[in-house]
Amino acid sequence: MFSNYLIGLREGLEASLVVCILIAYLVKTDRRDALRPIWIGIVVAVLIAMGFGCALEFGSQEMTFQAQEALGGSLSILAVGLVTWMVFWMRRTARHLKAELHGKLDAALAMGTGALVATAFLAVGREGLETALFVWASVHAASDGTPRPLVGVGLGLATAVLLGWLFYRGALKINLAKFFTWTGAMLVVVAAGVLAYGFHDLQEADWVPGLTKLAFDISDTIPPDSWYGTLLKGVFNFQPDPTVLQITVWLLYLVPALALFFAPVGFASGKGKVKTPDEQGSQPSKAPQA
Repeated sequence: MFSNYLIGLREGLEASLVVCILIAYLVKTDRRDALRPIWIGIVVAVLIAMGFGCALEFGSQEMTFQAQEALGGSLSILAVGLVTWMVFWMRRTARHLKAELHGKLDAALAMGTGALVATAFLAVGREGLETALFVWASVHAASDGTPRPLVGVGLGLATAVLLGWLFYRGALKINLAKFFTWTGAMLVVVAAGVLAYGFHDLQEADWVPGLTKLAFDISDTIPPDSWYGTLLKGVFNFQPDPTVLQITVWLLYLVPALALFFAPVGFASGKGKVKTPDEQGSQPSKAPQA
């Protein structure tokens, strides 16, 4: 449940911040007449994301077992790819997001109502589709027959909407850079579990060999139906009897992804940087030694 809460919170907060930036800019520039097209685009994006999620859930129920596993595995891999791209994109562009959205909104205002609807739809719709796909993959990986994963997503989205509203009203201030850094790292860990389970689905569908080659089996030590086994499953998609391929894929994704995610973007300390003449001239001169 926690992993799905994190997905809903992280993706929902990104969408909420986008909406806040768009609305606040229109209010500040006295273009309240453009609010209606913006809300139309947002509502359409949310409805399409919900419809996409329903299509994935109910459409897969009519398939054979092997077809369901093949679809689940393929979409899990796709979802991990999209979420990984999103996490790294947000880490790189978060500080410029506001200016980028303002520029797009200025262009849309010049073009008319249709462009405003499209701007809001594209800004929110991407987050919505990514959320629907990743949530479906995560719920599919949990597959415990309970509504807890969806409850977690709902709580995460509700929290994100509340935080977005508080940001807009100026009642709450947090360090968004740190927030997105640590939630991004946790999402990478969740994505590693989804990816490993996606390959397990492909093994179930006979698309990939090695289903019977277990890396280890600690089901007696950590029973899947125990409270701690359920907790590990819900947070990390932990499986007490993974195959060799699952462990290999998990490590090959998680270690490089986290290393790249926490790698410094530039010379944080400034060492090795050549100073310009102006910078050199701004330094206090030392008195000549006797």
